[in-house]
Amino acid sequence: MTTPPEGTARTAVVGAAVLDSLVRPTRLLAARRTEPPALAGGWEMPGGKVDPGETPEQALHREVREELGVEVELGERLPGPLPDGRWPLGETFAMTVWLARVTAGEPAPIEDHDQLRWLEAHDLYAVPWLPADLPIIDLVATYLT
Repeated sequence: MTTPPEGTARTAVVGAAVLDSLVRPTRLLAARRTEPPALAGGWEMPGGKVDPGETPEQALHREVREELGVEVELGERLPGPLPDGRWPLGETFAMTVWLARVTAGEPAPIEDHDQLRWLEAHDLYAVPWLPADLPIIDLVATYLT
């Protein structure tokens, strides 16, 4: 994977590894994409772009509300391999990822997704994750009991 040219910033995106518990998690929520066509059918964590004037945390709360219709509590930030601790998504995006748990509402595929699944450690790889998410899923797997 190459990096953007010197002086070119990666677009900031955020993601939530939504777990059933932040204390003793046993399941991760996966969402199947419907858009764009190149990503449709792939599974991912909810999240999206950080809008101007938003903090990454504000963006993540907004994205989870828009995509799943729920409120979440953010837990630990998952450190990525980029120098700033983010995770590369292709050559132009970098994602900050937090562990999270639902605090209000029942997750539903409202926007950009058509299916949700709670996955336990033994079936974590039973869905075709988007390739850029796989290293993150590998790390999340270490948290599941």
